[in-house]
Amino acid sequence: MVLVGIGRRVPRRPAPPSSRSTKLATRTYHSSGAVSFSTKGEYGVRLMAQLARHHGCGPASLTEIAEQEDLPRAYLEQLVISLRDADLVHSTRGAHGGYELTRAPEQIQMSEVLRALEGPIAPMICATDDTDHMTCARTGFCTVNFMWVRVRDAIAGALDSMTLADLVPAAARLGSPGLPTLATPVRANSAQGASNLT
Repeated sequence: MVLVGIGRRVPRRPAPPSSRSTKLATRTYHSSGAVSFSTKGEYGVRLMAQLARHHGCGPASLTEIAEQEDLPRAYLEQLVISLRDADLVHSTRGAHGGYELTRAPEQIQMSEVLRALEGPIAPMICATDDTDHMTCARTGFCTVNFMWVRVRDAIAGALDSMTLADLVPAAARLGSPGLPTLATPVRANSAQGASNLT
């Protein structure tokens, strides 16, 4: 679930006298932000971006992705389970095994990726896109729910409008000159797919 952090405000020093308020400029906020994603979302998107770079060139090893992104392999192993359950990736066993996208990067919306990793988009319990969500005790007379629904819809709309291909355009995919790539060998039957990425 999208995390919501409304932090306590702790003054650094007394606000100087002024004709207008300077309270916001002189306070420290102890939170992760008004709306934020966890490391599941951050690392999972980076993993998916690496798989998008490798799309059409065979399976990519989690060990190589972990080294490429400087991420813990054990954590990626946990994240890839959620991505596989959401039918976004599939695995291949064997010496040259690893993970691949189930569809082309252009066909995978970022909303699918983040929902698989984080759960439903919910800036507040009363504004989740999960149909089985718990209801708030204030449902029915709350006047601010409208705002949280608008926030949810704005986030969902932004994610729905983006695909993996927006993060990793064809020019940035495996085999393009001047970019770091994974070392997994290219299979012979993927030559046609690789030629379409240049």
